[in-house]
Amino acid sequence: MKKRPFLHLLPWILAVGLMAWIARTIPLNETWAALRQLRGWQIGGLVLANLLVLLTLNGRWWLLLRGLGYQLPYLTLTGHRLAAFGVSYFTPGPQFGGEPVQVILVERQHGVPRSAALTAVSLDKTLELTVNFAFLLAGVFVILQAGVLGDGVALETAVLALILLLGLPLFFLAATWRGWQPLTQLWHWGRRLPLRRWGDLYDRLGRLILSSEDQAARFCRERPFTLVLALIVSIVSWLAMVAEYWLMLTFLGGPVTAVTTIILLTAARIAFLLPAPGGLGTLEASQLLAFAAVGLNPAIAVSLSLLIRARDVLLGGAGLWWGSRRLQRVQPIVG
Repeated sequence: MKKRPFLHLLPWILAVGLMAWIARTIPLNETWAALRQLRGWQIGGLVLANLLVLLTLNGRWWLLLRGLGYQLPYLTLTGHRLAAFGVSYFTPGPQFGGEPVQVILVERQHGVPRSAALTAVSLDKTLELTVNFAFLLAGVFVILQAGVLGDGVALETAVLALILLLGLPLFFLAATWRGWQPLTQLWHWGRRLPLRRWGDLYDRLGRLILSSEDQAARFCRERPFTLVLALIVSIVSWLAMVAEYWLMLTFLGGPVTAVTTIILLTAARIAFLLPAPGGLGTLEASQLLAFAAVGLNPAIAVSLSLLIRARDVLLGGAGLWWGSRRLQRVQPIVG
């Protein structure tokens, strides 16, 4: 029991240690110089690029809810997704935790049944993870092919880990399509445990899971076109993120190619999978090491990390504000 406080503080200790190492490695005047060279039209271009990313990211969830029979306002739903991002971003861990917020907001604000809301979020997260791990796997292969880090075993291990991670959402999607209901099976196995006073809650959870998986299975069989369209939207959103990252690199003065952009972005995305709040420290360290590996100015790496950090903190804060305001409303709203 005495070790728990230390374990809770460990991600923050890691983040502070990494930030201190970065501050001692890179002169801050070079970092600020790279940021000060940004012109007004460039900042405006980055804002527009990020708005495009946000809108495309929301398309998958909107399509899934529409396929289930619930036509929600696109921009309002974008705000709900931003609220979920805010919770995930400020929670220590690999960018999870905001999914219940998505379920609660569409249930309370738009009258979507909880099982349908859970179905949409589950399919949305499954497709997101599938495309994310596929792109990360492709990025690691590009890193291996470019040979920027030599023949390190760590990268080969990363490839294997990503293949295994990619298999999880693919298995869940295939199982749901075939009607195997993997979560319901896990729930049945869990009933063998001595739950005692938690038994009623566990049974209610089981009914919700069963209803959600039934809807997901019907959705996959009856609306395959919508599912494929949602997958295409996921790919488009990733391409938009690559374009936004390339713009930031270009505006900060980094001479980059398509291969270099993929290598650096892969390092950034993997950093967000590590158990640090908002990737604090891990993002900056990943960019610093990746920039050094491809022969670019490390000061630009820190400048780029600060730019990403400022963007995400603003978006996360806006999302938390949106979510708190919406959850304060008792009556459902239309738009």
